[in-house]
Amino acid sequence: MTVTTNASPFAKALAVAGVFALSAGVLAGCAPAAEETATGGTTPGGCELGPEQDGDLTLKLGSALPLTGNLAFLGPPEEAGAYLAVDEINAAGKGITIEFTPGDSGDTDNKAYDTEIPRLLNAGVEAIIGAASSGTSLQFIDRVIAECVIQFSPANTSAALSTYEDRGLYFRTAPSDVLQGEVLGNLIAEDGHQRISMIVLNDSYGTGLAGFVTEAFTAAGGEVIAAPTYNTGDTNFTAQIAEALAGDPDAIVLVTFDEAKTIVPELISQFPGENLYFVDGNLTNYSEVFAPGALAGAKGTYPGVNEANIADFITRLGDSWVARGNSPLELVAYGPETYDAVVLLALAALEARSTEGANMSMKLREVSGGEGNGTKCFTFAECADIIIGGGTADYDGPSGPVTFNEVGDPTDGNILIQQFDENNVPKTIRG
Repeated sequence: MTVTTNASPFAKALAVAGVFALSAGVLAGCAPAAEETATGGTTPGGCELGPEQDGDLTLKLGSALPLTGNLAFLGPPEEAGAYLAVDEINAAGKGITIEFTPGDSGDTDNKAYDTEIPRLLNAGVEAIIGAASSGTSLQFIDRVIAECVIQFSPANTSAALSTYEDRGLYFRTAPSDVLQGEVLGNLIAEDGHQRISMIVLNDSYGTGLAGFVTEAFTAAGGEVIAAPTYNTGDTNFTAQIAEALAGDPDAIVLVTFDEAKTIVPELISQFPGENLYFVDGNLTNYSEVFAPGALAGAKGTYPGVNEANIADFITRLGDSWVARGNSPLELVAYGPETYDAVVLLALAALEARSTEGANMSMKLREVSGGEGNGTKCFTFAECADIIIGGGTADYDGPSGPVTFNEVGDPTDGNILIQQFDENNVPKTIRG
């Protein structure tokens, strides 16, 4: 089965919830010229390019996704996306097989990555999918790229990663928080709020996103009166809640991860839940967590594609996950982005005729449409046929038109606006 497309499969809205294009130079440092781009030379980051490989390829792929920690709720859809892509690529019979080794990123509190990353590298993986948290990725990126292994995140959004010195080996399918911050800040102003507070996770994701929300909201005439922070692993948020409420705000933004489950009950005992705003780190189904109606009317944003446009993919994703003996997915956030990350790596390997991380890194931009004049294609098999036939593939997948700039960031993206219903379940209202 293939992803169903229509005349405009990944439509870009021009309203607040729409797609904000990033030019290749935005947030990006200038990449140095490669000493040599043919096999046998080196990448711009100094990794040696291996020779082309004869015969069918075998890509050793690992993942460091949040199976535990404060983003564990994103683990199932992301793992589901990885497994589905691996299964479909292996079944396609296009000259490449993926050997997949899953792993747990954990978070900066439990530090699961301290044992998982060495395990994956010792297994000989040439690329690692993950982490979901930008702060967690920054804890192990140096270890990965030191081995000339690709790190490819489906969910990192911190702008700090756009200019990180990653040897040309870091890529992501989620857009920078510059976009989400602009959308959320403008949404809050559009809703008529003038004085807001924020409770913010003190890491590169939290403080970065809060900064972009502040920039957009103040540009729209609003005022941020307080933005107390907390650290991963904290369990008591009374002081932050008191500080956020002290100036009598008319809305509060929670730039958090799973800590929202602890913050919200204490907060809504003193503040109307409908005036809360959530972000991708905590925008999830709370139907089994809070009393009915607790969050009714509250809104939030996250980078992603409208699920109505990828219904067939979501069905495949859910069916594949359940077939592995898992409970049905409660959400699909970053599942499409994870799937596309795996597909793009496989296509880059086919184009490079090599599964070495350095070689694949030199082809990822091309197969995404970021350079060259490729032919649009929408499935792994379709794109693989183009490459096998001597052409250039430009892959667009269920997460949208992934087009990498020179630092491995997508040049555009879609930000969904969702609103909680009476059952505390977020539903897309724009995007």
